[in-house]
Amino acid sequence: MSHQHDVPSADSLRADCTRCFGLCCVALPFAASADFAVDKAAGQPCTNLRTDFRCGIHANLRDRGFRGCTAFDCFGAGQKVSQLTFGGQDWRAAAHTAEQMFAVFPVMRQLHELLWYLTEALARPAARPVHDDLRRALERTDRLTRGSAETLAPIDVAALREDVNALLLRTSELVRATVAGRKKNHRGADLIGAKLRGANLRGASLRGAYLIAADLRGADLRTADVIGADFRDTDLRDADLTDSIFLTQPQLNAAKGNAATKLPTTLTRPTHW
Repeated sequence: MSHQHDVPSADSLRADCTRCFGLCCVALPFAASADFAVDKAAGQPCTNLRTDFRCGIHANLRDRGFRGCTAFDCFGAGQKVSQLTFGGQDWRAAAHTAEQMFAVFPVMRQLHELLWYLTEALARPAARPVHDDLRRALERTDRLTRGSAETLAPIDVAALREDVNALLLRTSELVRATVAGRKKNHRGADLIGAKLRGANLRGASLRGAYLIAADLRGADLRTADVIGADFRDTDLRDADLTDSIFLTQPQLNAAKGNAATKLPTTLTRPTHW
């Protein structure tokens, strides 16, 4: 098998709810809050989940108090668990698989998130010095996702994440070094509600920054590292995120934007913007 064949496609790292057994609507817990209208325990089906595994209020989730659902993305883990790990056998028809399937899903989601970052890192020419290491990490992670339910459940994702993160940090440094001038370092910073309208954040590190409800209207976030940054209610109207590093769909889904917000071609403009 060629190396190229081992690399997951971009489409396989995007949620395809039509091929999933509603796993995010069952496996994950949520608490009544601004994001969810009710409490739900892990392993308990959401009351809005229909028998065909679709959401009964999908078109009105935000209006009905389920904003958290619209922000969630599984990076394609749902269809992988449903179709590959469990071979298309759903938890309703085969009740004995339910508990194991629900335990595997959160693990798979984290692995798929790592695959997303690694795939992006490999696509960046500036990261060429670490491409070999990135490819090895990608193939190792991809192999893990293709294991059985028995081998997936006990995976130490935190340890794997630590190894991968060292490569992602190096990737970030190499890519941001291509931006001239002094770059801002807001790594892990508390920028909740910060007034950053029109800010030049090009090449900045915003790794793990708290940007909840921050005003980033018209800000330049090109080549800014935003891995793990909290974008809940962040105002990204007219902002430029064209080449932001490690930006994900859930981050965009949690933020506010408009038709003028510039996005990477790999991501989709949220319908509620």
